[in-house]
Amino acid sequence: MNKQIILMKKKVTEDHPKKERKVTSGPIRDKERTKARMIAAVGKVIQKKGYHALNGPNIALECGLNKALIWNYFGGLDQLVEAYLTQKDFWQIGDKGILEQMISNPEDIDVDLVNELLKSQLNTFLKDKTKQKIIHWGLGEKTKALKNIADRREALGEELFKYFDPKFENSENDIRATLALLVSGIYYLSLQAKSTGSTFCGIDINTEEGKTRIEKTIGRILKQTFSDVE
Repeated sequence: MNKQIILMKKKVTEDHPKKERKVTSGPIRDKERTKARMIAAVGKVIQKKGYHALNGPNIALECGLNKALIWNYFGGLDQLVEAYLTQKDFWQIGDKGILEQMISNPEDIDVDLVNELLKSQLNTFLKDKTKQKIIHWGLGEKTKALKNIADRREALGEELFKYFDPKFENSENDIRATLALLVSGIYYLSLQAKSTGSTFCGIDINTEEGKTRIEKTIGRILKQTFSDVE
């Protein structure tokens, strides 16, 4: 009987060989985990103490690592902060579905897709306190990291404008100026609403009713702008 059981176990083992264990540690994986901890620590310092407190000792204290790793793994504090900002920048990662669709299939870009992107921007900045602080930071200070992020944001915009510009070449509507006003307006309304909690032109976008009024108006402006090119 015991011999039969042993033979049965042997057959099961042969039929179902043990899966190889995934490598969960090692120099490369450990380094990536450490880098991720340090990038996350940047966000925690901003949330707890503000961007003025971003320095090597504070970041090292937050993630429980030696501050020398900032230079070993990133090349310096600016590069570490830039890595964090890249992960938080709406126009690079904010709504990947819409952005990737626009870049991959620019011929499919229409007023509805642009409208969805701007609505996503509005809702993101109303909810994400860290993004709000980063925009405040960008308005108040000039740093290499912030400039690099802004330059990459503009480069992404140019990829989209390559498609827009020919369509609006013979139109009286200036698509670049229109989007500049809409995007910057969303930034300001979001920051003002969350910083002071007060209304703007009597509209409170902290309420669903106020936010809906802004969304509908953005949609109407876009439809009017695209009206003679579609």
